[in-house]
This record gives sequence, C-alpha cells and structure tokens, in this order.
Amino acid sequence: MADYINIRGQNIEVVASDPANPTQGQIWYNSTSNTLKGLGYAAAAWATGNNMNTARQGPAGAGTQTAALAFGGYTGSNTGATEEYDGTSWVNSNPLNTTRRGLGGCGTQTAGLAFGGFLPPITGATEEYDGNSWATSPGSLNTPREDLRGCGIQTAALAFGGYNVPLGGNLTATEEYNGTSWTNNPTGLNTARRKLGTAGTQTAALGFGGYATNYSTATEEYDGSSWTTSPGSLNTARSELGGDGTQTAALAFGGQTTVYFAATEEYNGSSWTSVNSMNTARGDLTGCGIQTSALAFGGADPGGISAATEEWTGAGPVTKTITAS
Repeated sequence: MADYINIRGQNIEVVASDPANPTQGQIWYNSTSNTLKGLGYAAAAWATGNNMNTARQGPAGAGTQTAALAFGGYTGSNTGATEEYDGTSWVNSNPLNTTRRGLGGCGTQTAGLAFGGFLPPITGATEEYDGNSWATSPGSLNTPREDLRGCGIQTAALAFGGYNVPLGGNLTATEEYNGTSWTNNPTGLNTARRKLGTAGTQTAALGFGGYATNYSTATEEYDGSSWTTSPGSLNTARSELGGDGTQTAALAFGGQTTVYFAATEEYNGSSWTSVNSMNTARGDLTGCGIQTSALAFGGADPGGISAATEEWTGAGPVTKTITAS
C-alpha cells in the first residue's frame, strides 16, 4: 500500500498549530490537538442560522452576511420592524417611519435605504437608515409602486420594476437615487415585471426572474444607462426570489410559482448554473451579501410566514480533520 511520502514526495509535517496558508492537498499533523489534517475543497452549501425576531414575508434587506439589515414586510399585517444581524443573531432596532410591505431596499447595515411598497395605498416614500434610526427623505419615487427591487448604496441606488394597477400593472420603470432625489431613466426594463431578483450596483445592475405575464426566467443587465437582455436565463422560472452579489457574480435563491422553491443558482455574467438548494423552500424572502458569502431571511413556506435565516458559503478550500474510515 502506497504511503504519503511516495504519493506526494514529502513527509507529513508535524506542527503545533495549523499552517496559516496551506496549499491544496497539503497534509499535516497538529501535535496540539493530536489530529491529522489536510486542506481539501468543500462544495457550496447553505447552513441554518438563528431565526429573525419577527417572522415576515416581503421584507427588504441590505448589507452583508455578517452585518445585515432587514426591514418592513408582512406579518399578518404590515410591519416597519427593523433588525440587524451580526453573523450570529438578530437584534431589534428602530422601525421604519412608514409601515409597509413589498418595498425595495439596498445599502449597508449602517447606511440603508428603503423605498416604495404598499401601506395601503401604494407609496413612493423613501427612508434612510443611519445604523440606529430611519429618516424620511424629501425625495420620493417618481413612480409609486410595490413589489419593486433595488440595488446599490444609500447615495447611489437603483429602483426598477414593480406593480401599480392604475399605471397598468407590472412596470418597467427604472429610477436612480443620488442621496437626495430620484431621477427617471428613460430606458426601463425590457420585460415589465414584479417580484424579481436583483444584484449589483447603480451602474452595473442585474434583474432576474419575477412575474410578467407568467413566471419568468429572463435576466437583464443595466449599465447605468439602459437594460440589455442577457442570453443566460434562470434554470427555474419563479417570482418572489432572493438575490445578491454583483452583475458578473450573482446568486439567486428560493422563490415560488404555485409551489415554493429551494433552488439556488449562480450567475457568471453570461449564464446560470444550478448549485446546492436551500434547507427551507420558501418564497417572498430577501437576502444580501455576495455570491460566495450570502444571507437569506424571512419569506413564506408551506407552514406560513417564516423567520428562517440561512447562510451561504461558496465552494472553496477548507481545512478538514482526517479520520479512519
């Protein structure tokens, strides 16, 4: 039977602590923990995190996996509840000034932005979060709507899509926020839709899925001026899905049609690839973060309104303890 030195051409190193920067396939013996370890490669996967304090569907979100912000949504009635996530647990913060669901959101945990949604009636109200409380902005959306999506930061945000019956139902309308006011972009989405997924920034945005005349797989890219339909369509048509990341490295997860989905897909700037599914299938959820380190929270599943939180870790190197099989 071959041993490690014959396979790799080197002895197994004995160390008191794990190497700071091991290489793929490297094996060592940790004399402190008395364990044999090696650097392997782990598949991308979702892990269950601690629940939100307020179960809700249709919330908005902002931030990163370890510094997230959740606000608004529907609990059985509309809520303005705001929570902050530190990578482990959710803590309640001051609520929105305008209680609503189906709103858009973006930014960071200490500089968040909330806009649009349903009170009733449908609103264009915009609020800014400073890490403690919300302040109403003088700049409302030019097109009030619910079930819209947004991306970017508090001083350079993008709002697009959504729903407003008096204005014709599903919308293509796209607006840019500069920290004070919203400006209409004359070139809207190519496909009018609501409850789509989103990723990116004000000048490099991504919109995908949602509901048009049916459940959609369409993906569109925004360059700061106009939307272009991508040749890469989602593998699973759905609305009310979560999304995060960048225009060239996005993540889509969850969603629903007549059923709830746990399906997760990664976008590389041209096509979508199916990866490991969520632990809890649900729709009307939201998320934040990047493609390799994302957070999904809230929504609705077959059991009702959800407080579930899941953390996504992309595929990559991982230190493993080697045991006898």
